[in-house]
Amino acid sequence: MCNYYQNDIRKAGREREFYGFDEFSEIPLDIYPDSLTGIITLNADGEPQWRAMRWGFPPPPKAVQRPVTNVRNLTSPYWRGWLKPEFRCLVPFTRFSEYEDSSPKGKKKIRWFNVKDAPMAAFAGIWRPWTGVRGPKSRPVEGEHLLYAFLTCAPNAVVAPIHAKAMPVILHTPEAQDAWLTAPASAVEAIAQPLPEEELALEAA
Repeated sequence: MCNYYQNDIRKAGREREFYGFDEFSEIPLDIYPDSLTGIITLNADGEPQWRAMRWGFPPPPKAVQRPVTNVRNLTSPYWRGWLKPEFRCLVPFTRFSEYEDSSPKGKKKIRWFNVKDAPMAAFAGIWRPWTGVRGPKSRPVEGEHLLYAFLTCAPNAVVAPIHAKAMPVILHTPEAQDAWLTAPASAVEAIAQPLPEEELALEAA
């Protein structure tokens, strides 16, 4: 998946529904790896709460040592441990992007997708605490961080012609979002499926 999505939560008018208050100054419109944004987890009482997190999960020990923004190999022992309910989160978004596979070399064309009739949806995410240096190279931040990534799956018929490798796992209803946050580990594979094609729109180029 292209490492770029948008969270225009103010335009969607759903700040209070998602976060419980009217403003959250740390939500940028454009989300890139290492961006700090608002993520939803459950608190100790099982109630939704927002938390500021950076996009990019620590990689498995033997993998290339760069942050992992999206996760597809759910059978890996490394990822399986982070798929427990206590490490799941919702990643709110208004639209996401993919580069066209057919773009000429060196001239990648970006395309945008949004969920029909759902100005605000969420990716199925995982999160964890981590200690080290993160943030942009121009403003590195050393210390304790909360980091997140989200799951990907096979693309549906809307995404596949643009990007044949994968698409994010999208949770577009309150019921789907609640299920992701609370379902047992045995249900993860069933949840991590492509959004039905009739519910996703490819924006005009």
